[in-house]
Amino acid sequence: MTQEARSAAPSRKKTPPPAVKKPDSHSTTGAAPSFQHYQAAVQLLQQGKYERALAAFEKLLPTAPAEIRERCKMYISTCQRQLEKPNLTFATPEEHYDYAVSQLNTGYYEEARDQFNNILSGHPNADYAFYGLAVLDAITGQSQDCLANLARSIELNPRNRLQARVDNDFQTMVDDPRFTELLYPEIP
Repeated sequence: MTQEARSAAPSRKKTPPPAVKKPDSHSTTGAAPSFQHYQAAVQLLQQGKYERALAAFEKLLPTAPAEIRERCKMYISTCQRQLEKPNLTFATPEEHYDYAVSQLNTGYYEEARDQFNNILSGHPNADYAFYGLAVLDAITGQSQDCLANLARSIELNPRNRLQARVDNDFQTMVDDPRFTELLYPEIP
C-alpha cells in the first residue's frame, strides 16, 4: 500500500468489546432465567410429578443463585423421599386406619387426610374414618369440616358420640356451641 493510499483510508481505531458484567449473587437481573426454572420445578413438585421435578431441581442446582440454592436442595430431598415411598397395601380397612392415625400422630396431616379419604373411597360407611377426619380437622382448626365429619361418624355409629366426649383431640372445639349440641343432644 502506498503512502497516499494509507493516508486516504479512514483511520480505524480498534475498540475493545464491551465488558460483560457477571451478575453477582445479590443481583437477580442475570438470575431471572434461574428463577423461572425454579418456579417451573416447584410447579412440577406441586403437581406430584416428582421425577420431572427432581430432574429440574438437579439441573438447576449447580447454577442456582444463592437465594434459592438451599431450597433446591430441600426440594431435591423431598422429591427423592416421595419417589422412594413404597406402595402401601393393607389387609383390612382397619389396618389402613391404624396407618392413617400413625400419620396423624406424627404430624403428617396431609398424608393422614389422604389415607382417611382413601379408606372412605373404598368403604363409604367407615365411621372410624369419618371420626379420624374429624379429629384431624379439629387439630388443624377446620371447625366446620370437623363438625360435618363428626356428625357423619356419629350417624354411622352412635358410640362415637361417647368417644368424642372424652377425646382430648377435640379440645379446640369445646367452646363451640354446635360441638356441644352434637355431643349432648336434647332428648325429647
